[in-house]
Amino acid sequence: MTSAVRSVTAAELAGQLGDGEELALLDAREQGVYFRSHLFRACCVPLSSLELLLDDLVPRRTTRIVWCDDGSVDHEGIGLAERAAARSAALGWSACSVLDGGTEAWAAGGGELYAGINVPSKAFGEFIENTFSTPRISATDLKALVDAGSDIVVLDSRPPDEFVRMSIPGGIDCPGAELVHRVKDVVPGPDTLVVVNCAGRTRSIIGAQSLINAGLANQVVALENGTMGWQLAGFAPATGSEDHAADPTDRARTWAEEAANVVGQRFGVRSVPWETVDRWRSDLSRTTYLLDVRTTQEFATGHLPGSRNAPGGQLVQATGEYVATMHSRLVLIDDTAVRATMTASWLRQLGWHDAVVLAGGVAQAGVPLLAGSAPRADAARTNAEPVTSVGAPELEARLANDPNSVTVLDLGDSLEYRRRGHVPGAWWGVRSRLPQARSAIGPVEQLVLTSSDGELAKLAVSDVRHEWPTARIMVLAGGTKAWRHGGRPTETGLTRPTTEPDDVWDKPYDHDDGEAERHMRDYLTWEIALVEQLDRDPLVHFPSYPAREVAP
Repeated sequence: MTSAVRSVTAAELAGQLGDGEELALLDAREQGVYFRSHLFRACCVPLSSLELLLDDLVPRRTTRIVWCDDGSVDHEGIGLAERAAARSAALGWSACSVLDGGTEAWAAGGGELYAGINVPSKAFGEFIENTFSTPRISATDLKALVDAGSDIVVLDSRPPDEFVRMSIPGGIDCPGAELVHRVKDVVPGPDTLVVVNCAGRTRSIIGAQSLINAGLANQVVALENGTMGWQLAGFAPATGSEDHAADPTDRARTWAEEAANVVGQRFGVRSVPWETVDRWRSDLSRTTYLLDVRTTQEFATGHLPGSRNAPGGQLVQATGEYVATMHSRLVLIDDTAVRATMTASWLRQLGWHDAVVLAGGVAQAGVPLLAGSAPRADAARTNAEPVTSVGAPELEARLANDPNSVTVLDLGDSLEYRRRGHVPGAWWGVRSRLPQARSAIGPVEQLVLTSSDGELAKLAVSDVRHEWPTARIMVLAGGTKAWRHGGRPTETGLTRPTTEPDDVWDKPYDHDDGEAERHMRDYLTWEIALVEQLDRDPLVHFPSYPAREVAP
């Protein structure tokens, strides 16, 4: 390791994880590699897309950051973590260090390593089911009740895009944070059985327990193993469904506000005024995240400056995709405090003790709201060098007239490349593995870079120029999305890879080997086994709270 990057030992990192101070533990490997084995609280921030992620995940530039990888090095004797630490330091993050020896050294010192994605949230779901004995129903029993015409409502706690792809027939989409907010208008009466499902287990368990914690009078159960369990039981899922829970009526809203208030008191959720939040944002010694938990549409209509959208319970399901700084302040924002309070109650149980709710929501902040999506990350906006762009029509014409005159390198994720389609003839590669791409492709005169929306391709120009110093480098304007949306022909399959397609984690139903059921069973077995692994790990524990008081 070069002297420019400070290192910490596994023992030192263990001490930092327990000292109560802010710390961001970041893994520089690609998601598919990270998936195989990583530290419990490490967030995946691949070196290849670091500039696109780091501002949102670690917004305070003086935050302690420990980068890690598996301890391996490249042909220059440098590891991914060291490169990530150097790059983030150059971008302005001033307290970067590297775990000496990586995950291998951590394991050698007796530290636990975990497989999977969103492990803290997944493990937490299993912990909740074991702690509160969250009731569940098997797919077989649910199918029998449905066939018998029983009084049942199935609520799918996933975001709309997942629901449309695959759902339980007759189910209604009502993402996790929306359940208490909308349930009273969806459930016909107190005798209706409420079944909450997701793709697997976590959001089913958390969603069902949310309604139970809120005191819903109905019997509430989680669908055991979700849509995967439904398919494994031999039942066909629905596809293309667009039945979403409607906005709550005044009656439903009143019930939800009262129920959320009780939940908030039980789990110690505080409300703070905007004046306090504004003061926190000016505090250079602490990190404050502003997270708007309303729907994407509501956020786009009007949101507070500096806030990010974390809709539908995804903040609980995938916390590490939104926040990476441990022991930071999380300010949850909505309009009625129902969704924010329910989300904060779960985050506090996950160990985020400073998760609070903005009093009065967006309407009471007293500042002008912004429309649209959140702005692009500063690190990406300010560090992308000027590039020469080529439009999709021009590139299509060049490829048609003389396909050998230009080479296309797609740096987007491999799943999109092989499933959604890519520019015909394009190679696929990973930005952090460009020497492999250079070896596979060879010398070229003109090289067009692309990625999903073109942003990652722009960031990669200087890296690509290092490998092809004499080539003319251009970027496809709007990326591969612009190519596809223009109705141009695409090619599917992993046709021209320059490296292993382990940049992303394939969900059980994304594999191309025809063994979806095996992947589903393996995934569910992994989730259930997380509880046993937690018992072995002295560095991981979840806070305990009093049981819900039930009226006599």
